[in-house]
Amino acid sequence: MAALSYDNMDEACTLYVRSPSGRYKLASDEQILAAGRTAAESLVSRSSPVDQPTKVKQFFQAKLAGLGHECAAFLYLDSRFKPIRYIEQGPGTLSQASVYPREIVKTALRLNAAALIMAHNHPSGSTEPSMADLNLTKHLKNALVLIDVRLLDHVIVTAASTVSLAEQGQM
Repeated sequence: MAALSYDNMDEACTLYVRSPSGRYKLASDEQILAAGRTAAESLVSRSSPVDQPTKVKQFFQAKLAGLGHECAAFLYLDSRFKPIRYIEQGPGTLSQASVYPREIVKTALRLNAAALIMAHNHPSGSTEPSMADLNLTKHLKNALVLIDVRLLDHVIVTAASTVSLAEQGQM
């Protein structure tokens, strides 16, 4: 299944949206991507534990693929690994997103999270983690362990695929 991104919008089928007046019109690229991000909510239920890595990767891909800039996002979880909240906390530029471990720690405390999963996209299309990605993962994990919050995974997202650093043993 190919992911929808700004790179392949012209290759997709024609999609329509209903206007407030009830008439159908051609959907814009932004409307299609926004609908995909909204539909992603069905992949991660707030009433069930997050225990299927494939669904988690699909969730983050639906949320972050197609963005023209890097964006870091976090799924905060309770002690039974049920989602508390999804937050995009690190909007960035074409090639980097700014993530401050202090801010993630503050949010985890405010939400009373026991664990979290981080993801960020690579608009370049490469799923290869950079040294900065690996360093951030290490620093964030070390900061969170001080407050007894587990960093379960760091997922790198592109329009076509995802990579889990936990599955690669890089956590």
